Amino acid sequence: MSIVLITAFFAAALAFILGTALGFFRHFFAVAQDPLVGRIREILPGANCGACGYPGCDAYAEAVAGRQAGITGCSAGGPAVAERLAAVVGGDASVVPVVPVPACRGSGDLAPLKGEYTGVRTCRGAKLSAGGTKLCAWGCLGFGDCAAVCQFGALGMGDDGLPRIDKAKCTGCKICIGECPQGVLREMPRDQKGAFVFCSNRNPVRAMVIKTCKTGCIKCGLCVKNCSQQCIVMDDGIPKVDYGKCISCGTCVSKCPVKVFRLLQDAVAV
Repeated sequence: MSIVLITAFFAAALAFILGTALGFFRHFFAVAQDPLVGRIREILPGANCGACGYPGCDAYAEAVAGRQAGITGCSAGGPAVAERLAAVVGGDASVVPVVPVPACRGSGDLAPLKGEYTGVRTCRGAKLSAGGTKLCAWGCLGFGDCAAVCQFGALGMGDDGLPRIDKAKCTGCKICIGECPQGVLREMPRDQKGAFVFCSNRNPVRAMVIKTCKTGCIKCGLCVKNCSQQCIVMDDGIPKVDYGKCISCGTCVSKCPVKVFRLLQDAVAV
């Protein structure tokens, strides 16, 4: 019994000594934090999403305090956080809120598969191991890598295997855009109006486009020919819209035989 008591006594004494020593060294070697960092950190939302380019909110706060990062880098906080940071550290708080838009309508029934895929069930895994799963080499692969990295519950996969964005929840962090190995998600200003091409199929051969996706752009050029504002050009096999000229007249929407055009302000997908 005495051995147990002696062991307990020495353990308690050792714990006390170590705790005291740690407390001393922590105080002695402590590095004073810039009060400005603390003020900035209190303003940030604490999402630690990394969209600002830093590992988390603490690192971003230190960068802003040290003038190594701008005050508009917090996508999760948006304009409100930028304005509060401007009041503390100064600077231009102008932020253009953005939202991802999926440039693909090739659902499972419209874009045939190359075959049965038995590999890792991720878009990146399918891209690396099999070059994708669909005959269309540019379309959405549908495994939801984008949804998996969304920390705000703003992105999910629909029953058709295509991404769905909840604009009310989206913070414009753009992490999903960088995660998509196909580059299907396009960054657009949240309030952008005008025509958008919901297709990424760049195959120049019309017959191959029809074979690989029933809703792909067939490169007919009717959108370019009928645009009264001359704001559409073909760029690497995909119509490209100049939003500085587009007036949302909807001509390209009505003239497109495969209906790849839609007006962003009317698009249910966003």
